[in-house]
Amino acid sequence: MNRTHTNDRSARTRNGGADAGRGGSRFASQAPRRSGGYGRRPAAPQGEFALPRTITPALPAVDGFADLAMPEQLLAELGRQGVTTPFPIQGATLPNSLAGRDVLGRGRTGSGKTLAFGLALLARTAGQRAEPRQPLGLILVPTRELAQQVTDALTPYARSVRLRLATVVGGMSIGKQAGALRGGAEVVVATPGRLKDLIDRGDCRLNHVGITVLDEADQMADMGFMPQVTALLDQVRPEGQRMLFSATLDRNVDLLVRRYLTDPVVHSVDPSAGAVTTMEHHVLHVHGADKHAATTEIAARDGRVIMFLDTKHAVDRLTQDLLNSGVRAAALHGGKSQPQRTRTLAQFKTGHVSVLVATNVAARGIHVDNLDLVVNVDPPTDHKDYLHRGGRTARAGESGSVVTLVTPSQRRGMVRLMSDAGIQPQTTQVRSGDEALSRITGAQTPSGIPVVITAPVSERPKRGASSRGRRRPSSGTRRTPAAA
Repeated sequence: MNRTHTNDRSARTRNGGADAGRGGSRFASQAPRRSGGYGRRPAAPQGEFALPRTITPALPAVDGFADLAMPEQLLAELGRQGVTTPFPIQGATLPNSLAGRDVLGRGRTGSGKTLAFGLALLARTAGQRAEPRQPLGLILVPTRELAQQVTDALTPYARSVRLRLATVVGGMSIGKQAGALRGGAEVVVATPGRLKDLIDRGDCRLNHVGITVLDEADQMADMGFMPQVTALLDQVRPEGQRMLFSATLDRNVDLLVRRYLTDPVVHSVDPSAGAVTTMEHHVLHVHGADKHAATTEIAARDGRVIMFLDTKHAVDRLTQDLLNSGVRAAALHGGKSQPQRTRTLAQFKTGHVSVLVATNVAARGIHVDNLDLVVNVDPPTDHKDYLHRGGRTARAGESGSVVTLVTPSQRRGMVRLMSDAGIQPQTTQVRSGDEALSRITGAQTPSGIPVVITAPVSERPKRGASSRGRRRPSSGTRRTPAAA
């Protein structure tokens, strides 16, 4: 892990520590000068920063995993998982990240980023053993859902090389997470807030972390995590390896790149506008009085759909309306407990629930195979939110559609948003019951028979469990509708 830029990075960390978490142009202007630094950077397009120029030439991309210097156990596990050919971002970055280089990767969700950084981290950590409370690798993510997805994706590979993973997120028992860290975990997947809590309690120290990954760095910046992220990065080994992956690279991410990446290998899978040839974009002009009926018909389609709304209250209200109309729907937002959110996602992935009604908490970190429709019931206010919501479909080469319902007062703002996103959508005037609405979305008339979403049999308490779990429902619970 010793590299030529070690001393430069150590000095940068010491000199910049007092400014941890400060953003804006003041931060950029006070960033310490590098001995190596970037080359002269061209002017950045609006909203984004110019990608840094790599000084040390990058190693060439590979066409197969067998061409990589990885442990045999990892290569064997890739075969068992049916992962045969690297995605472009994996083939391009892995030769360099396995060699210890810093990496800056841009790619939309579904482009293979998790294995791009995960395989490198696991391969370079294999054979080491963490002391209690002192992990060796750290993956920072913005949301609980993404943390769980990353953990699930990497668990079989970690097991193959006998590395222990710990997931550290809010909304779940901090005591159990502290116990996992005390027991020793080589790799921690964490959200910034909960990791800070555990460090403050003395249950975790980052001074042994040699490899740090920031996944979806732009969302961490957008969610206000920048002070926590920089404070955490200032605690890991200053000479360690850093990998930053993001779907978009705006100026908030630039602060992290300037300060914490040294001579990074840069790879961009596709333009940050996220234009994907297998994804269709539709703007449906609806009248306000007809919007709810059109939404309900779309939800009643055959197949799964994610519907995005702005607020938790609106999500809960639409979910209940859909259930009353005979649509198997479930709500997902930040007001739900983590066990509720986990259960809802599992029900949606298995098809027990066909409509996931969500706030932006579901815009990243959720991977559902064969999801071919995303509906913005409430248009997003930011083009990045649009791209990340739409990123739930047309993943890894699959096809899908993103549909946005727009009322007359929202049309002008939607034109600007699409322009910012670099997308030219198909625009159609529709009403509930229209052939066009059915053709574009699969909309159909709901049954009108109310449904109640019951827990799958495997989730129900076993005999001998507390009577609390078997008692009759309260008088306020509806039992007349058919169970879904």
